[in-house]
Amino acid sequence: MKANLLVSLAGALLLGFALPLRAACPPPGWDEAALERLRAAKFELADPAARNALAGALADCLADPRPQLRDAVAFEALAAWMRAGALPTAKLESLRIEMQRRLTADDPNGFSRPFAALTLAEIARVDRLKAFLDPPARDALLRAAVAYESDIRDYRGFDAVQGWRHGVAHGADLLLQLALNPALGREPLEAIIAAVGAQIAPGGEHFYVYGESERLARPVYYAAQRGLHDSAYWSAWLATLASPSPLPNWSEAFKTQAGLARKHNTQAFVQVLYVMVREGGNEAVQQRLLPGLLEALKALP
Repeated sequence: MKANLLVSLAGALLLGFALPLRAACPPPGWDEAALERLRAAKFELADPAARNALAGALADCLADPRPQLRDAVAFEALAAWMRAGALPTAKLESLRIEMQRRLTADDPNGFSRPFAALTLAEIARVDRLKAFLDPPARDALLRAAVAYESDIRDYRGFDAVQGWRHGVAHGADLLLQLALNPALGREPLEAIIAAVGAQIAPGGEHFYVYGESERLARPVYYAAQRGLHDSAYWSAWLATLASPSPLPNWSEAFKTQAGLARKHNTQAFVQVLYVMVREGGNEAVQQRLLPGLLEALKALP
């Protein structure tokens, strides 16, 4: 019996099954039914020590392939507690360090990194509204966020069984919270904008169909709202974005799947950003972005 079990475990490991991910979720002392009851109670836990312990334990569920545990319980619980100010600074800092580590750790199932980014977006939101990170820690978070978004190559979105893998969108949500933070100046904003630019029309044949263009447009819109860059900066950035280079012209894009994907993704981003700016009602942002956006729209096929 023991020999058969060892053979089965060895075979699973050889096939790449991530068995340890499920062993830690639900956390010890909890089962799925208890976690669902906690969710129904809007994650109310009267004992701060119990809440802090569970917050740390639920981090492992952020990598679980079961969407109800990953999305609806683990992430929603952490977000609810952070938005209610229910987690102490020490717990937020430990979560930040662990989630930043996960951004570059192995992620065979493709859930851990995106949900680490989304959790970091909530941590960055807390810091934006009531600063708790010191400058070196905030800079480390910025560098991690920029590197993560710039380096994404997994473009999977929704799966009917396993739910969301949405790395580009989750990374953009993190960049949005950082772009809104007044503690970050012009150069950090430019790093954020560059990271967004790296994913607007990634190389290859992937067409964005899960709202990625809208999520990418948000940090750009709010970076422009900060007023640290003038119209000339934005016009130059948008002109580069709308350029067909290295293609000789946009007509060439219609000859390959990669070209069509690039046209589709670039056009979607520019159109979404144009609507945001046009309908946002912020005259200063309109003055900064509309000239470049109109030129970009004209340049695109």
